[in-house]
Amino acid sequence: MLNILSAAAGAGAPPAWIQFLPLVGMGLIFWFLIIRPQMRRQKEHQQKIEAIKKNDKVVTAGGLIGKVIKVDDEYADIELAQGVRVKAVKNTIGDIIPPAGKAAAND
Repeated sequence: MLNILSAAAGAGAPPAWIQFLPLVGMGLIFWFLIIRPQMRRQKEHQQKIEAIKKNDKVVTAGGLIGKVIKVDDEYADIELAQGVRVKAVKNTIGDIIPPAGKAAAND
């Protein structure tokens, strides 16, 4: 058993590029499983934010639900209740709530 181990150790090291293959493989796995899906979600969110218009119902990152009263480049005025308006940074809007009249996707 010891002879086999010593023979394997003395056989010489593999080329340097072969030693880096596991690191490259882990990097590719990390890219396809974590970074790429996150970039896709971020791009979809940015498209939603750019499409916000007056009278859309939105949910902020803090969980507040309201109706958009006015939109400009960076801010959106949101009416949370009758007479209660807040100015929110557009990037803090989490999602747009679809109108209640539409059927659910699974129906």
